[in-house]
Amino acid sequence: MIAMRSIPSKAAPLLAVAGLLAVWQIASLILNTDSFPSALDGIRAIPAILTDRGELINILDSLRRMAIGLVLAVILAIPLGLMMGRSRAVASFFNPLLMVIYPVPKAALMPVIMLWLGVGDVSKTLVIFLGVSLPIIYHSFQGARAVEEKMLWSGAAMGMSAGKRMLRIVLPAALPEILTGCRTGLVLALITMVTSEMIARQSGAGNILFNALDMAQYDTVFAMIIIIGAMGIILDAAFERLRSALVKWSEPRFDIPVSYS
Repeated sequence: MIAMRSIPSKAAPLLAVAGLLAVWQIASLILNTDSFPSALDGIRAIPAILTDRGELINILDSLRRMAIGLVLAVILAIPLGLMMGRSRAVASFFNPLLMVIYPVPKAALMPVIMLWLGVGDVSKTLVIFLGVSLPIIYHSFQGARAVEEKMLWSGAAMGMSAGKRMLRIVLPAALPEILTGCRTGLVLALITMVTSEMIARQSGAGNILFNALDMAQYDTVFAMIIIIGAMGIILDAAFERLRSALVKWSEPRFDIPVSYS
């Protein structure tokens, strides 16, 4: 424990990544199989992907679909979660629907959605939207439920309408919990994005990964896994900076972060 405490917090993630790469390299040398290239081979394949115009367009297409699905989820899920948290009637209506949708893997819906909407951007974006919406609704609901009734009574006594109370009291008070849901949704958006592109293989990071797998280009497969992981770390770190700026007033708490910003 003393040794761990002496490690600077900024250096700890780098040491963890270095340890993972070392384990990967050693395991590859021990197994000595073409289907499991070494860490060095995977890293060497990254520049070829990032300097290829077609591959970059594929990755940017993935990020665009991910961003659209996430933004749509934020726009629709936050108001719904807040209303469910403050209205028993709204919660009673939507809760059974969400409980039916929640346990179904969103990738399992992809064949049906493809049948209805085709294999283009719309179907992939819809799957991302569905995967992201539920955690945002849940955390918005919990944040709205945690608002003290005295604050709402005070707002009503000052002549605020129900809409103004929701906007000026409930939303700011629930914002830390909402942003936690958005952070979870961001990670799920990345996962769902790649999964949807593996099923509907036309473009995107998932398409690059599986095309390389079909052609037995295993170094490219692992290079794409590294790139996707790096995308997740960068996006999470950027969002964490945004979250910290928006809720400076919220009491910080220790947790196990996906990344360190």
